[in-house]
Amino acid sequence: MKMKKSLVALCLSAGLLASAPAVTFANVNFVPQNTTSAPAIPAAALQQLVWTPVDQSKPQTTQLSTGGQQLNVPGISGPVVAYSVPANIGELTLTLSSEVNKQTSVFAPNVLILDQKMTPSAFFPSEYFSYQEPGVMSADRLEGVMRLTPALGQQKLYVLVFTTEKDLQQTTTLLDPAKAYAKGVGNAVPDIPDPIARHTTDGVVKLKVSTSSASSVLVGPLFGSSGNGPVTVGNTAAPVYAAPAAAAPVATAAPAPAKKAEPVLNDTEDYFNNAIKQAVKRGDVDKALKLLDEAERLGSTTARSTFISSVKGKG
Repeated sequence: MKMKKSLVALCLSAGLLASAPAVTFANVNFVPQNTTSAPAIPAAALQQLVWTPVDQSKPQTTQLSTGGQQLNVPGISGPVVAYSVPANIGELTLTLSSEVNKQTSVFAPNVLILDQKMTPSAFFPSEYFSYQEPGVMSADRLEGVMRLTPALGQQKLYVLVFTTEKDLQQTTTLLDPAKAYAKGVGNAVPDIPDPIARHTTDGVVKLKVSTSSASSVLVGPLFGSSGNGPVTVGNTAAPVYAAPAAAAPVATAAPAPAKKAEPVLNDTEDYFNNAIKQAVKRGDVDKALKLLDEAERLGSTTARSTFISSVKGKG
């Protein structure tokens, strides 16, 4: 357990600075993997949710009043949104936004990330999702970018979006449209009051999934699941998109049989072992994991034990 906590701390210390988005987001001086402040949700309740798949092909937009689900758990107010995202495509960047509607209200999101066994692994409270001014192609919104590193062996991660009673007591100050226009064309910004958006249990949230090379939060056990097959928890909704037209079958060559890796040379083994040790020493566990993968792909038999002993030494 101590080793796992140490690994988490290493990933966070290396990744939080790299994860800062280009736009100005809310204060993120907190540890996402400290899930103690998140509502405690029974496993049975999670099992009852329908988890909508989201991949890189298109963002998923959900109207809370029609697409939300009920989760009667203390600490959660109103409907929730449940997504599943692939965990086997590399490091992930999740961009979650909540649009301000015409009634000048907005859904203040909290996000709980769960690994494929439904273990809470990261929590992003509403403070993480800050107000973003409208742009040419975007409306007023609350938005946050979450960078995640799925642990090896996982197939899916789960993303639960909800709001709380505390959030409903708060408001968000918007930018007046006249001010936004003046800023856009370079005119003097008028001295007029900004509108206030009240927080409600309804709204529109959008989740966009992409891969990333700068991650921050390790999700799931470091060495993956003990099982061999994918694990699906709860119900999974079918993706909502039109099926492509049937195409004529295309002949493809059979894949070549995998070539057995030759024993790695001693110099190469030493190189990777030293690089793994240095990466862990710097706190760059993501880099150490990549070196471990590459070393084992080349036939290394000592890289994994080097990695484990290096991590234990940091614990």
